[in-house]
Amino acid sequence: MTTQETAEKIQRLKQERNAVILAHNYQIPEVQDIADHTGDSLELARIASKTDYDVIVFCGVMFMAETANILCPQKTTLIPDPKAGCPLADMIDLKKLQKLQAQHPDAVTVCYVNSSAEVKAHSDVVCTSANAVKIVASIDKPIIFVPDRHLGDYAAKKTGREIILGPGWCPTHYNIDPDDIRDLKNKYPDAEVVVHPECTREILALADHICSTSQMIRAVAASSAPRFIIGTEQGLLHRLKKDNPDKEFLTPGPCLCPNMKKITLDKVLRSLETMEHKVVVPEPVRTQALTALERMLEYV
Repeated sequence: MTTQETAEKIQRLKQERNAVILAHNYQIPEVQDIADHTGDSLELARIASKTDYDVIVFCGVMFMAETANILCPQKTTLIPDPKAGCPLADMIDLKKLQKLQAQHPDAVTVCYVNSSAEVKAHSDVVCTSANAVKIVASIDKPIIFVPDRHLGDYAAKKTGREIILGPGWCPTHYNIDPDDIRDLKNKYPDAEVVVHPECTREILALADHICSTSQMIRAVAASSAPRFIIGTEQGLLHRLKKDNPDKEFLTPGPCLCPNMKKITLDKVLRSLETMEHKVVVPEPVRTQALTALERMLEYV
């Protein structure tokens, strides 16, 4: 079956199942192209919370599909590949979180959306890279921020808040080499540097724009610069190139999340055919996590 034939079959089955396909900005181009909505974690969480469809096919990693199920338990949430995990999310578990909370009993726990449902359930509020600074700024107590220590450090620097940082980091963003960005900037001095706040301090210091993937899309569209050095997972380049055909996009070496690339058109088709793999967050974890997610959605 050709790519076109597979895509057409997906569209037919989607109608039959009354399904909506959500794809993260880091998905492969073919998956982004058949999705009803693409976006970052915050955008897709908002869409999932308001959808009228019976089935949500989430093309992303597991914590994203879990988030959709937490917000929409009455709908069927499918992930085309259940092995699409997130190494960052795996760096914090309930035991590690509770140890931090016991050490800092007066602190408010802010949990990055890149985390398990169980960790969300034991946090006060969830955040994304798009609203982390806004949420941290609203809290006037010490803060435990898990799991991404780089995003937490960025939020602390932007707000002046006292933050106890968790143990995690995103391997994809951590591996971006600042020398690669410097080399590109030297070669293309008219290029603007756009990076994700999961990057290290050294990378952030080189940036013209520090933002989530959805904010990157808006920043590039609003800029008159002819080219951009993009410091995030390379899947975003597909959307950027489609939206800005007259602009050039450069990457500082390979920036690839292998987990985000596990979902393919064939797996999306199989998921719709078999109604697998269902993602169900058990009670009372779901209800507890919902409280923290609803607080997050207030900071849009």
